[in-house]
Amino acid sequence: MSTFLLLVFAACILSLYWYRSSGNRTNQLAKKPPVIVNGRGPDVGLQPEKISPPCQPWEYFLVLDVEATCVAGTDFNWPNEIIEWPVVLLTWADRDNDGRASQLKVVDEFRSFVRPTWKPKLTEFCATLTGIAQANIDSAPLFTTVLDNFRLFLCQHGLICSQTGQPLRKFAWATDGPFDIRDFVIKQCFISKMKLPEWLRGDIIDVRKHVVSWQAQTQNIPSRKSSARSPPGPSLNISRQLTALSLAPFQGRQHSGIDDTRNIARILIELARRGVKLDTNAKINPNRRWYWMGNQLGEIYEEYFP
Repeated sequence: MSTFLLLVFAACILSLYWYRSSGNRTNQLAKKPPVIVNGRGPDVGLQPEKISPPCQPWEYFLVLDVEATCVAGTDFNWPNEIIEWPVVLLTWADRDNDGRASQLKVVDEFRSFVRPTWKPKLTEFCATLTGIAQANIDSAPLFTTVLDNFRLFLCQHGLICSQTGQPLRKFAWATDGPFDIRDFVIKQCFISKMKLPEWLRGDIIDVRKHVVSWQAQTQNIPSRKSSARSPPGPSLNISRQLTALSLAPFQGRQHSGIDDTRNIARILIELARRGVKLDTNAKINPNRRWYWMGNQLGEIYEEYFP
């Protein structure tokens, strides 16, 4: 009996010692300071940080979407003549000294119809597509005059020098695909017997390509290889770009130059808001030639178009 009591007493002593020892370790662990990561506590460090907007290389954007003469069944090799010249001028509302910005605003608009000279009568297909009537272009100025008027527009906004035409501010042209300047403007300058103005030269911003790149980066949409006529990724017209960016549907009439331009400007504004760096991404060759071009400016080989 005495042996049994001694065993019970020893077990109690051991249990008490284990309990106190375990309690001390728990208290020591409880007293350890919280882990600090990069100067922040563990919970704070998991909070999302405000993303700083990117450095934007351009101060102003000239959004352009021309309309041009066209014949059903032809492609970009046909000698199109520009019949509408619409531009929306954008600039930053929040650009800091380092060039960081994410909010674009509309500064002004320019619009003019243009009178063609090679094929002055619109086809029914062209009139239906663009909504431009023959009367609109019959009373319109020639392309050279339109560019003179637009040059004054640029001077009024301090973008170019009134004497030399040299840029005074950093501005870039922005279009839906490269076609408007790469094809239509280059061809029109040839037909109008003029060189491409200095303020129209240089690489441009292909807005469609920026939307496709943004999709590939944020939505894991696979890209396809680019070609000379299309950006990488699935082709997106203006309406599909608006949908991809969760914007309201197309506003106005599709294939109206000014309405197309305004909607492209909406897309550019949204890309900026989403933190996209809006830099040039399409090259333009001002000396590009087509098979129908003669040796002299304005000379068109008519035998190709009986």
